[in-house]
Amino acid sequence: MEGLRWGLWRWKRFHIKVHLADEALLLPLTVRPGDTLSDVRAQLVGRGVGSWRRTFYYNARALRDSQTVREARLQDGAVLLLLRDPR
Repeated sequence: MEGLRWGLWRWKRFHIKVHLADEALLLPLTVRPGDTLSDVRAQLVGRGVGSWRRTFYYNARALRDSQTVREARLQDGAVLLLLRDPR
């Protein structure tokens, strides 16, 4: 049964939102647990939002682009904050 549950995990989809503080936008996105934050960034670029030199934050911690949605422990309804790098 555990194997079946693990196999279904890859088909699961999360509906998250990305808050762009600079533009005061809240964009809804659909992601899978195996998607990396680079994939999320690519979805934003596809919507015309530049994410160059910006960092994703979730629960007050910075996320790396190589992290998957599962590794970042994002849940359905999560809100990611996208802020400019302080440099």
